Amino acid sequence: MAALVAEAILPPAPTKTIDVVSEGVCLIVGSGETVFGAAERLADTHAVTVLQLDESDPPPIREFDVIRGRLRKATGALGGFQLSFDNLRRIQPAGRGIWQWTNPRDSAHSECDIILDLSGQAPLFSAHEKREGYLRADPGSMAACKDAVFDAAKLIGTFEKPLYTRVEPILCAHSRASQVGCSRCLDSCPTGAVVPEGEHVTVDPMICAGCGACSSLCPSGAISYDAPPVEHSFRRIQTLAKAFIEAGGVDPRLLVVDERGSELIRLSARYGRGLPADVVPLEMPAVGAFGHAETLAALAAGFSSVAIVPGAGADMALLNHEIALAAAICGDRVALVDTSDADQLSDTLFDADVPSALTKPVRPMGTRRQIARQAAKALCPDTAEPLPLPAGAPYGAILVNSDACTLCLSCVSLCPSGALGDNPDLPQLRFQEDACLQCGLCAKICPEDAIALAPRLNLGDEALSQVVLNEEEPFACIECGCLFGSKSTIERITDKLSSHSMYQGEGALRMIQMCDDCRVNAQFLSHDSPLAMGERPRVRTTDDYLSKRRDH
Repeated sequence: MAALVAEAILPPAPTKTIDVVSEGVCLIVGSGETVFGAAERLADTHAVTVLQLDESDPPPIREFDVIRGRLRKATGALGGFQLSFDNLRRIQPAGRGIWQWTNPRDSAHSECDIILDLSGQAPLFSAHEKREGYLRADPGSMAACKDAVFDAAKLIGTFEKPLYTRVEPILCAHSRASQVGCSRCLDSCPTGAVVPEGEHVTVDPMICAGCGACSSLCPSGAISYDAPPVEHSFRRIQTLAKAFIEAGGVDPRLLVVDERGSELIRLSARYGRGLPADVVPLEMPAVGAFGHAETLAALAAGFSSVAIVPGAGADMALLNHEIALAAAICGDRVALVDTSDADQLSDTLFDADVPSALTKPVRPMGTRRQIARQAAKALCPDTAEPLPLPAGAPYGAILVNSDACTLCLSCVSLCPSGALGDNPDLPQLRFQEDACLQCGLCAKICPEDAIALAPRLNLGDEALSQVVLNEEEPFACIECGCLFGSKSTIERITDKLSSHSMYQGEGALRMIQMCDDCRVNAQFLSHDSPLAMGERPRVRTTDDYLSKRRDH
């Protein structure tokens, strides 16, 4: 109770929102009496258009519009759907007898605020249940259709939509020079809200459903959860652990839940066994935002273990990936409790073995990467060798085949985090392991395929400094002795060009072995230099013009 009270009195994090305006322009997609019945119920409050998918005659009423065609594409969200139609036909506004239709038209475009899908076909959007403003029901279920119509009736007015994520484009490692590196957020976003924009990615706030997957997976912190901010979540975790321990508690366990999990806790407390006294619940807006960094921070702050209860529609692949990554670092101290039964949740927690918590808790500050590293160092103080991590981990080293590497330094120019560097004085490839994001750009751009990724977590101090991965003997200019390039590269180029027709003249090959300044001087002073000019013409003066006039 002391821990919960201490966490409850923390200053709340400010919530950033954006206004979404819906004027009730509604498109209903379907066929038969079901779709027309829904249109009649919404016509009094909404501007309704029915996209009729069959060829039956629409009812002879004019309270709503009826069109026929194929909805080719739909984008956007509540208050801003963009629609594209093919074979679009509309009812003629005048005439007698049966309805007359206009000629079919392709590539027609329109907009609406709400889409009510009663077609029974495939959803128009991936993760359609998270797309605000898109309502879908089985046309064969009258109860489901009535519920969808009721929900659509409420979607008129101005709504506040939270801005779930914060993007720092300068930190993004998505791509460089048209080479795609990290795509973790793009691959994991269920709604397609994350899209590429040049060398970085951007998030459409209208489509983002706030699942938190991108924040957990981003290796650089370019995308972070912002409702509440990541730093506020770390503060809550550390406050809970500190208050529990200072109140005399021993070996607390953290239970991470969302709104659905909190309801299970309330049901268990009222009708069941409740929670064990050493279990401290932490409600998150989205369980997906609780990644490996938050898990390590919790264990380092004094929790003995972490249990995560996934909510409805949670990305299980994401949760399993983050749990596996955390387990590879801290051992078997984190578990996934996938249940929707309050009694089963209680039984699982009561029957679980409770490991010993860290005797000297630490509460690091900084970015998610910095906190994860400091927490891992506290949890594994005696680890001498780097910890192996599963594929796709955001920490690791790169392995360079020195026999294949030519020190062209293409990898250095594209590295988004500065983990790879050169030496301006010597031909060297340098690497700082702590900064490596394992984005893979260096491996993709290497022309010799000399680079491979090695996911691991090196907790030693050597990971914080630069080490030389490959180096060669520098070549000295044959004229001035200045060091430039690598000896093997200059010798390889000289050998390949020795039989070329343009390098058969006297001193032509010698220029390859000169530095930039000496090469320019030698080219300028050579007798067959293309830069050579004839005798400079004498500058004509006013006296020259006057004397010429006198002569004539």
